[in-house]
Amino acid sequence: MELFTDIDWKSLIIGAAITAAIIIVASHGYEWLYLFSAIGIIYVGYTAKNIKYGAILGAVAATPIVILAFQGTLGTFSGFFATETGIITSTILILLVGAFIGFVGAWGKRDRIKAKEEYEKKQKIGKNKNKNKKKNNN
Repeated sequence: MELFTDIDWKSLIIGAAITAAIIIVASHGYEWLYLFSAIGIIYVGYTAKNIKYGAILGAVAATPIVILAFQGTLGTFSGFFATETGIITSTILILLVGAFIGFVGAWGKRDRIKAKEEYEKKQKIGKNKNKNKKKNNN
């Protein structure tokens, strides 16, 4: 299957581990680190083949967050989120946010590739203008 060869497994594992590690460290008194926990999922999305893969792999990389949430690392659940429906809802929400962050990473990569191609086109146009001016002057 091409599905498994198109996935960069190394970046998926490293990105999920980075996200989980930052969340674990943040839960031990460094709450400001929660802001940077999306870095791992952005990395997974950035290394994905295309935007679809970025979103799917972002959701897969968010599964450690689901596990950490239910272990109590992110705090205890109460009210609606303590029920079965609330647990399923919170799981889906975490995976959707992970998919969105992976999508953003893949989108950033696509935009960067487009910008590099555009820059190279402008550089080629500029080089040809200088060559044409020198030929016309001689």
